[in-house]
Amino acid sequence: MPMTTTAPVDGQLPSPRSPLMGWSAVVSVMLGIFAIVTTEILPIGLLTSIGSSFTISDGRAGLMMTMPGLLAAIAAPLVTTATARFDRRLMLCVFMLLLALANFLAAAAPDYWLMLTSRIMVGITIGGFWSIGAGLAERLVPPASVGRATAVIFSAVPLGSVLGVPTGTLIGDLAGWRTAFILMGALTVGILVMLLVLVPPLPPVQATRLGVLGGMLRSVNIRFALLLTFLVVLAHFGTYTYVTPFLEQVTHASAGLITTFLLLYGAAGILGNFLGGAWVARYPRAVFGVAAGLIATVTLLLPALGRWETGAVTLLIIWGIAYGAVPVASQTWFSKAAPHAPEAASVLFTASFQATFSIAALAGGIILDRTSPSTVMLLGGCTAVLMVLAIGARFAQRLAGPGCKERS
Repeated sequence: MPMTTTAPVDGQLPSPRSPLMGWSAVVSVMLGIFAIVTTEILPIGLLTSIGSSFTISDGRAGLMMTMPGLLAAIAAPLVTTATARFDRRLMLCVFMLLLALANFLAAAAPDYWLMLTSRIMVGITIGGFWSIGAGLAERLVPPASVGRATAVIFSAVPLGSVLGVPTGTLIGDLAGWRTAFILMGALTVGILVMLLVLVPPLPPVQATRLGVLGGMLRSVNIRFALLLTFLVVLAHFGTYTYVTPFLEQVTHASAGLITTFLLLYGAAGILGNFLGGAWVARYPRAVFGVAAGLIATVTLLLPALGRWETGAVTLLIIWGIAYGAVPVASQTWFSKAAPHAPEAASVLFTASFQATFSIAALAGGIILDRTSPSTVMLLGGCTAVLMVLAIGARFAQRLAGPGCKERS
């Protein structure tokens, strides 16, 4: 049943722009998401040093990952609907400014509670910027280029891993973790200027309403997209958040080697992002299933093979390729489930992704403090197996019931 989430706000679309300007705007949005992703996961590489600075456990330090995800899940629907009548470029710039302030506050935080306050600001930014930015490609480039532009925007996710986290970890090792946040804040200010200069005015052409978001949950395809996203993000971030403690305690890798490992993981993630983007439109079930299967394999094998540096880095590269395909695959599933409501689909994708991110980081931290990094990996692997089984069950149901016409 067609479902509309939109109401006219301003009937005039921006005038056509040159392809170069359109792609410049796409890159600016991509860099905005890169800054957000990098800031969100920056504590992964700095977890133990930040924890030592505030004399807290690694598990409690993991709250720095829980807070942004929790606030992003709340902010995605609330902020997007509350600001529906504002120019979308203006809102992107407001969120970038908030992110810069969050980074500078983190760098100056004298105690852990102020650090968590900065992470709340990061969460609000994620919920607002990502929900708006993820679906902007169709307004910035010609229709034939929308697919490629969307892949470019989502390449920010693995780029945040390949450049952001390892570089932040290296800076933290050389000059202290506070310096990493200062430089991240400065980069965010630069991206804010790019957004102001390169992104055209984007008057709202639709208004996403909370009531319609609730109505979308009645769709079988939307509910299944939520289930898959929950399981794969729970498996990934419940384990990857604590990969640094694992590499320190199980692999016994040095700080410099951990940085190198994370760099290789991120590089593999970029490859996975573009491979997933190339195949997910035609084979969404296969892409999502293979990604989940590889994440399950890696995390289940890490406690055994991760004791050696060669085994650890090999599995991390495979992990990077697998997870690189996850965000674009998840967003595609939501888009296909709600083709008439692109911004609403982005809101649900962002909210579900970030809520699970928060739950995963919290659960992983609790398990880590009570058991060991290896146990965290094993439980994450079992969760990824559940996602593979869910996709298999869905496929079997479609084969057995030809009357089921909704496509996933």
